[in-house]
Amino acid sequence: MTIERKGVGQRMSQAVIHNGTVYLAGQVGEAGASVTKQTQDILQKIEGLLAEVGSDTTKILQAVIWLDDMKHFAEMNAVWDAWVPEGHAPARACGEAKLASPELQVEIIITAAV
Repeated sequence: MTIERKGVGQRMSQAVIHNGTVYLAGQVGEAGASVTKQTQDILQKIEGLLAEVGSDTTKILQAVIWLDDMKHFAEMNAVWDAWVPEGHAPARACGEAKLASPELQVEIIITAAV
């Protein structure tokens, strides 16, 4: 069994690959920025991490999205919907949660095939 870790820190790795599946750590955007900007930042980070492990947005299996307030659902979805490749929408959940910092409004967790 091989487990490969990328962006390893003391608390977490940014990506963990096992059996052809990559698990990304929760990604956040620029603290204090708008929901639109934070979502754009997050999706850009996700693209970079997927590329680093030989994957891409067409291989996303699941997305878990946390919003600090569900009132941001439509604003986040406007960015998300434009980003997801047509015909490749992943299984997805979106909920409300208190995030690590009050300046953060969106966090996205991705699981993808490599």
